[in-house]
Amino acid sequence: MSSKRKLFEEVGTAEAAKPAVQPGLIDKRHTGARKAIRVWLQILFALVFVMIAVGGLTRLTDSGLSITEWRPLTGALPPLSEAEWQSEFEKYQAIDEFRIQNQWMQMADFKIIYWWEWGHRQLGRVIGVVWALGFGYFALRRQVPVGWYGKLLFLGLLGGAQGAIGWWMVASGVTQGEGVTDVASYRLATHLGLAFIILGFIALYIMELGRSAPDLMQARRVKEAKQWGMSTGLLHFTFLQILLGALVAGIDAGRSYTDWPMMGGQWFPSTALVLEPMWRNFFESPGLVQFMHRVTGYVLILFTFVVWLRGRKSTHPHTRFAFNAVLAAMTLQIALGIVTVLYGAPAHIAIFHQTLAVIVWVLILRARFLSGYPIATSVRGT
Repeated sequence: MSSKRKLFEEVGTAEAAKPAVQPGLIDKRHTGARKAIRVWLQILFALVFVMIAVGGLTRLTDSGLSITEWRPLTGALPPLSEAEWQSEFEKYQAIDEFRIQNQWMQMADFKIIYWWEWGHRQLGRVIGVVWALGFGYFALRRQVPVGWYGKLLFLGLLGGAQGAIGWWMVASGVTQGEGVTDVASYRLATHLGLAFIILGFIALYIMELGRSAPDLMQARRVKEAKQWGMSTGLLHFTFLQILLGALVAGIDAGRSYTDWPMMGGQWFPSTALVLEPMWRNFFESPGLVQFMHRVTGYVLILFTFVVWLRGRKSTHPHTRFAFNAVLAAMTLQIALGIVTVLYGAPAHIAIFHQTLAVIVWVLILRARFLSGYPIATSVRGT
């Protein structure tokens, strides 16, 4: 039974004394440490980005076969004495790459390529440790949002697979008496392709964590399906071109024909189909591999333009800007690809070309994401 009010008691005083009800407490318990996890993923993204660049420089300096063994744990320590350096050098001297093309190398030359490959592998270990520490920290503190345990664990599994594939790639070039001086190009393409997949998932998770779950659910209701579908197609097409670029890099096909738009004075190179059996030409013929990379690039820029035309019709300013960025980056990438060919793929231009491919990849992912989850804006654009 409620007590009687005093004659001069102000209306609302009793109500004001009651604690205010905070809406959304149930949802709040399941959000976890979204901001902290996002920062952790941003660190991983930066590390993987650098890893791709270092991997490209390792290939361009022909350093990838300098370490002939896969020692995930003990390999973290470099040679610490002259005897250990001599042992590593002797292992390298036993493989075909040294015997056929690098017999001129002395210890000082070997150390240069060894440090490149060791740094590449060490960075991979650092990425693994950063992932493990971050995942363990958030999991033990029960700060992983609902539905995110599987996603974050998936990144770790991909990273582990990448390490194994990296050795699978190197093993194809660590040969004796087979006349092999480089890693298999299709294994290089697999290794680089998985790196882009890992980077793509990290970027996607960062985008998702950058907005609240209710916001994403609301945005999904106004998904621009046509743009989403076309940007998905562009993403897959670009991934194919990245794989072809890896094949070009794997056999140094970018240095085989340095004229443009023709190849050796012909539209279709005369050396494109010289290998037997026929299928080998699609992986090992410099003429055919570079021709495929060129033609795919032409079709890709045209398709990018078509996707951009669709994207500029979006009613959301952020989405339109995202597609503008995709077209600008893709145009620059195609132009840089032509310059890379004309200059015979020198290391400083070739690595810029590969790095820009990463940027294009992420920009397409963002445009696709904003097509599926548009950012709502008012009439004034705020």
